[in-house]
Amino acid sequence: MVSDGDLDSDQVQPASLDLRLGRVAYRVRASFLPGPGTPVSDKLKRFALHEIDLSAGAVLETGCVYLVPLQERAALPDDIEASANPKSSTGRLDIFTRVIVDGATAFDQIPAGYRGPLYLEISPSSFPVVVRAGSRLAQMRFRVGSAVLTEAELRAVHDKETLVASSTPVIDGGAIGVSIDLSGPGDGLVGYRAKRHTGVVDVDRKGALEVLDYWEPVVVRGARDLVLDPHEFYILVSREAVHVPPQLAAEMVPIDPLVGEFRVHYAGFFDPGFGHAAAGGRGARAVLEVRSHEVPFIVEHGQLVGRLVYERMQRAPDRVYGSGAGSHYQAQGLKLSKHFAQ
Repeated sequence: MVSDGDLDSDQVQPASLDLRLGRVAYRVRASFLPGPGTPVSDKLKRFALHEIDLSAGAVLETGCVYLVPLQERAALPDDIEASANPKSSTGRLDIFTRVIVDGATAFDQIPAGYRGPLYLEISPSSFPVVVRAGSRLAQMRFRVGSAVLTEAELRAVHDKETLVASSTPVIDGGAIGVSIDLSGPGDGLVGYRAKRHTGVVDVDRKGALEVLDYWEPVVVRGARDLVLDPHEFYILVSREAVHVPPQLAAEMVPIDPLVGEFRVHYAGFFDPGFGHAAAGGRGARAVLEVRSHEVPFIVEHGQLVGRLVYERMQRAPDRVYGSGAGSHYQAQGLKLSKHFAQ
């Protein structure tokens, strides 16, 4: 990778690199892919509506699509490819982000040998957000060959390390199932639903906002089920504790769309050490960012909503997730993003 300046001290994560926004954003008519042989800059000349200076910060409105050149540029060797996804806090704010590169035919995929600029598509869905040059909304991972555990390897690791705290784990197709917690222990709180027409969220300010100004608590009484209203955004939590040993990384992938009209987990990457007892993460749950599609859909306690795919690291990182200074999300239960006072 090549950067416009020195990397931030905390920009390199255990298995990923945070990506920083550049100094300008473009409001575009719609999302797009450049296609083979076409640079993103050519498409911007056609689709950009106006340019926004991010040097001192600017508001990105809900329902709009923006494209931001990143401070980092790719300079990948011929045997290393990369992929990107939103950071955890980005997903929990319902900010839809995708990385685009010159000649791309798919989002969030950077082919081996690619040398060129990186762009981030940003579309806030629930809250208007303040961003600025240097804000970090997405992260990139690097791969050599195929590192995904086979189903047999996954079963062997689970038997030894307990990847998902379940007496009857669902391991199928090289992934392990994760279900939803709607038990509502104590006060019946099972999640939060995003409010409409709220104030702005500054993506770089921690603990500055009141929860109830932006979220409606979701409480269940009696029946342990929940109707997901179309086009509403929910923060829920997994029934099982999740564990990512230091020598592995994991990614949440959707369940078969034939079993449910909803999307779970925008920010699907779990760093090595998430939920690892030695890093203070015992009992960490997977927070689920959930959005129903065209029709109301009922989810019930214990229903499978996602699958974890595990990948092998070349070696365990020197610093695993949550070690040292810790993390806002290590050992988490039901938890909103770090921007809210909890």
